[in-house]
Amino acid sequence: MVPSSNADWPPSPGYWPSTKFRTISFYKGYRNLWGISHQRADQNALTIWLDSTSGSGFKSNRPFRSGYFGVNIKLQPGYTAGVITAFYLSNNEAHPGFHDEVDIEFLGTTFGKPYTLQTNVYIRGSGDGKIIGREMKFHLWFDPTQAFHHYAILWSPKEIIFLVDDVPIRTYPRKSAATFPLRPMWIYGSIWDASSWATEDGKYKADYRYQPFVAHYTNFKAGGCSAYASPWCRPVSASPFRSGGLTRQQYRTMRWVQRYHMVYDYCKDYKRDHSLTPECWG
Repeated sequence: MVPSSNADWPPSPGYWPSTKFRTISFYKGYRNLWGISHQRADQNALTIWLDSTSGSGFKSNRPFRSGYFGVNIKLQPGYTAGVITAFYLSNNEAHPGFHDEVDIEFLGTTFGKPYTLQTNVYIRGSGDGKIIGREMKFHLWFDPTQAFHHYAILWSPKEIIFLVDDVPIRTYPRKSAATFPLRPMWIYGSIWDASSWATEDGKYKADYRYQPFVAHYTNFKAGGCSAYASPWCRPVSASPFRSGGLTRQQYRTMRWVQRYHMVYDYCKDYKRDHSLTPECWG
């Protein structure tokens, strides 16, 4: 799976879920979680950074049991090896060691090489004492350091959809209750040092000669069923269908992205044990 050139852009998905949700201010939806001295916020934007003393993170004020969660992000150019810039859902504080997580993570890189966007899903601490990641990785069709782009997770009772600028890049189906996140999760974002694994399996580490490493977030969007909503709350959709799911055109666009821009798929990794990942079976 070799990515195509940046001149190749995906076909139109024909539907734009992000337009269905209004932008909320950072202060209305979120709060600092850690590294407050490495965070600067105004009503509609947030800047966080990592240096040799600390990184930074933020968290939503409310937990959700389904919904659409998106934000515009602009990354730092240059040498960022070992640095993770993330936007994700998790309940790790409510269920330490036994949590669910849905990740969008940018893996830092070296000079002249593209960022890797990694999507991942963990279920109840992965279960059976094993860390079972479900990673799919992409080299995007644009340079994420040159402008803001919109990254989103749509979590419904049936599936999880990852989107970039409203283009679906991955779906994760609910095959069973044991392999799908069903407990409420909060929205998080962070920048931190993951030198042990982030860039080419830890070959390249964070180099603090290039600090600070900065990430910019804006256009925060979150809508759906909070953990406190009525049981009859209707899950949001990524398509014109009230039942949810993707249209044929959205599926065609996703297949194009996966054909030309996906660089790793855990389901196609022959070195992995897929006995506990039934979504890979067929």
